[in-house]
Amino acid sequence: MAKDKNAKANTESSIVAEIPSEVVIIPIVNSPIFPGMIAPIILSEDKYTPELDSYLTKNNYVALNLVKFKDFGENSDAVLQEMDEEQVSYEDDTESLSPMTASSDSPKGITPKDIYKVGVLCKVIKKLKLPDGSVNLLVHGMKRYRAVEYIADAPLLVARTEVFNDIHEPDEELDAYTRSVINQVKKLSEINPYFNEEMKLAMLNSPSPGSLADLVAFALSLDVPEAQDFLETLIVKKRFAKLLVYLKREKDVADIQKKITDEVNDKVNKYQREYFLREQLKVIRNELGLDEDDKAKDIKKIKETLEAGGLPEEAKKAAMEELERLESIPDSSPEYNVTRTYLNWMVQLPWNAATDDKVDIESAKKMLEKDHYGLEKPKERIMEFLAVRKLKPEYDGTILCLAGPPGVGKTSLGHSIAKALGRKFYRFSLGGMKDEAEIKGHRRTYVGAMPGKIIQALKRVEVNNPVIMLDEIDKIGKSYQGDPASALLEVLDPEQNKTFIDNYLDVPFDLSKVLFIATANYVGEIPEALLDRMELIDLSGYTIEEKLSIATKWVIPKQLKKHGLVSKEFSLGAPVLKALVSDYAREPGVRVMEQMVAKLCRRAALEKVSNKKFKKFAPAVADLEKYLGPKRFETDMAQKPLQPGIVTGLAWTSFGGDILFIETIPLKGRGFKLTGQLGDVMGESANLAYSYVKSILQAQIEEEKALEEKKASKKKVSKKKVDTPAAVTAPAVPAPNPEEATDFLAKHEIHLHLPAGATPKDGPSAGITMALALYSLSTNQMVRGDIAMTGELSLTGKVLPVGGIKEKVLAAKRAGIKEIILPWQNEKDLKEVPERHRKGMKFYPVKHFDEVLKIALKSR
Repeated sequence: MAKDKNAKANTESSIVAEIPSEVVIIPIVNSPIFPGMIAPIILSEDKYTPELDSYLTKNNYVALNLVKFKDFGENSDAVLQEMDEEQVSYEDDTESLSPMTASSDSPKGITPKDIYKVGVLCKVIKKLKLPDGSVNLLVHGMKRYRAVEYIADAPLLVARTEVFNDIHEPDEELDAYTRSVINQVKKLSEINPYFNEEMKLAMLNSPSPGSLADLVAFALSLDVPEAQDFLETLIVKKRFAKLLVYLKREKDVADIQKKITDEVNDKVNKYQREYFLREQLKVIRNELGLDEDDKAKDIKKIKETLEAGGLPEEAKKAAMEELERLESIPDSSPEYNVTRTYLNWMVQLPWNAATDDKVDIESAKKMLEKDHYGLEKPKERIMEFLAVRKLKPEYDGTILCLAGPPGVGKTSLGHSIAKALGRKFYRFSLGGMKDEAEIKGHRRTYVGAMPGKIIQALKRVEVNNPVIMLDEIDKIGKSYQGDPASALLEVLDPEQNKTFIDNYLDVPFDLSKVLFIATANYVGEIPEALLDRMELIDLSGYTIEEKLSIATKWVIPKQLKKHGLVSKEFSLGAPVLKALVSDYAREPGVRVMEQMVAKLCRRAALEKVSNKKFKKFAPAVADLEKYLGPKRFETDMAQKPLQPGIVTGLAWTSFGGDILFIETIPLKGRGFKLTGQLGDVMGESANLAYSYVKSILQAQIEEEKALEEKKASKKKVSKKKVDTPAAVTAPAVPAPNPEEATDFLAKHEIHLHLPAGATPKDGPSAGITMALALYSLSTNQMVRGDIAMTGELSLTGKVLPVGGIKEKVLAAKRAGIKEIILPWQNEKDLKEVPERHRKGMKFYPVKHFDEVLKIALKSR
């Protein structure tokens, strides 16, 4: 043992003595060559200078130092790019070399500051010039060293060296480290190709523990900082400790790679196995003359359907191309199901299937009268539509839009149209739809792609000329996914929908034979371009009398049947029904009324079951609060007399018409205050009324002053008109004291309020009402309590038309008002009000606010 140690010490001493004190440093940018390793170093033609060649002729030792990856100044990017371009890795086939090869070059711009001081002294064993001009230096790592002093940096980097030996003391801990490293390498050799049998053999023949550690570290290809840290570790135990960490990390990464590889191989093997088995099964079936397999049957069936389906030429061509593609796709592939689903849609769509229109005008009229009470104008328009269809069946181009409040029968009218035409009916809601793909379909590149709602509807009804109802078209949404309303423009345009292309099908489909009927509650919410493509049919709300008839003829019999009752066991008199409608179900439609009747039927059913003496359920008006709870609506009645500043107006709400009291009071200060949850339009209308009232009072003062000046003048003047502002004239009913009225508005803050503050209000129809309230307050004149009004006011005093005249007249009738002021352009709308409701009422069509003052301030 002592002899071995002495021999080893003598060998190391001879190596150290052989190494020159000054050597040339070659910077390298990848993993270093550790002592004891043999590897090639490639120097490009421009780096292998004559000076380096001359040096290697005289000396066969060089130093290899790693380059620090830091900023090389202004040329940093260029230096790094040059490093990448010039690094070439070679594998040496000779057994004497390490299984890992090294590559190196000396990039431009490298200074002593840019390299680590600690490196490896190497002996050049062989020098070989390559065909491209570069030089291959085969070097043998000898010792770790440190550059003590740099002697020169041009043309060669020369340094004075200090050589180091490994620091190790043989003991049990070092043996344990050595065995642990060998065991880890054995485990890695099963999954890492670098740790092969030659590597194991080299490890077993390592002359020292330090050499063993360097050999394993060289095989791991550590990155530059870790490799430099390992190189600078002279104590062998610490070197082994770091090496175990690197080996553990390499083992974890190798395990993950193996797991991923195994999973991929399993999947590939499964698909290959299934494919081969199916191919073998095909051959066996053919040899035995058995029937075709399922895939062949499917393809044959689809092909026969396509041939007999009568598809348009373009659609048939696209389907046949997909069919050919389907034949070449294995049925185990996901793409097979995608293509198969597409072909299913193509063969199941009704390209030529249609129902024959059977229009019988008389039976259609009877059906509409039976199913719908009132709605005379909508029914008349539908009859005209059916008549045109009877005369010209191929007529297309009309798309109906039934607009009206909820519960007035829009959907049931669509059903009736389909029944009258003898067509199939399909309805889907557009409410809340935000994705245009719901209309035009998804492209097949997406997982779970499907055609749009239109194509889906045609597949369900199995004909190409159904009646499709687009419900709630006014509630269609919009988002980052697109605008469904824009997608509907093509669907609802008769000139475009003949060649409608769904994104999923990607072939034209003729929608011109489909009858589209849209429904909406608020026409103002429908995009203008979409509304322009439809013919609007307005369905106004039902009157109380119409609701009473509907309840008697339809609602009560339907609910009695639904709740297991008969007519002799249940009775609602006319006063009870009227109270139920006016106090609990004032909505324009009949849904709430039906719910209330159903509630009474449930009460009757309970009494019938629980009371043995039960004969008939017939509640009185006073019993409604007991069964239905407190009244939902209170009817405002006309107030007589009214104080100055209070005027009765007429309003239209979602529940129908109603009367509205506009109140004004004076406050200390200046200005104009509005309350009552008024919308922007109504707020602007109130400000306009305030400005107009001030202007007419000022005009009246100016006119009176002009008359007084004319009387006081002693000179004869030619007759001429007194100039007044072009937009304003003095009122026909002058204020008692216009100066006081003007001062009143100037010295007080006027507060205008519309009661029912929790209810939002908007619209311009209260313009003349608010102006009259302000005029009444400022002039201290009372307005008649038996008159109500509606109309928009312009800044010049003109009274402009408004909507909802029918509902407003019926509200005035309920409140006991006998006279109504309305715009002269709305006089034609009174024809919509049934004669029985107009009877006993007086209407005043007006063009200017002067006429309003004459009528409303006239003493009774």
